[in-house]
Amino acid sequence: MKVLVVYDVSTSDSNGPRRLRRVAQACQDFGQRVQKSVFECSVGETEWVRLRTRLLAEMDERRDSVRFYFLEADVRVEHHGAGEPWNLDGPLVV
Repeated sequence: MKVLVVYDVSTSDSNGPRRLRRVAQACQDFGQRVQKSVFECSVGETEWVRLRTRLLAEMDERRDSVRFYFLEADVRVEHHGAGEPWNLDGPLVV
């Protein structure tokens, strides 16, 4: 499945920067960063459960938020501006 992960981690408390790094790392382990806090992920059912569990464990639900958008198989992405678009169906190089 293809999932767009969008998050907002508060860095106003002393643990915020650490949470932000750990949330970003979790997303990088399963997908490709397309904006500062936006990742495109192509995952199977098991990977999806691992990613979701990891992100929810890292977040402080009183301060942070995460949204998951489940993309249809025939999603079309139109990219403009800096950065290279990537193929969600291609290999993920970490």
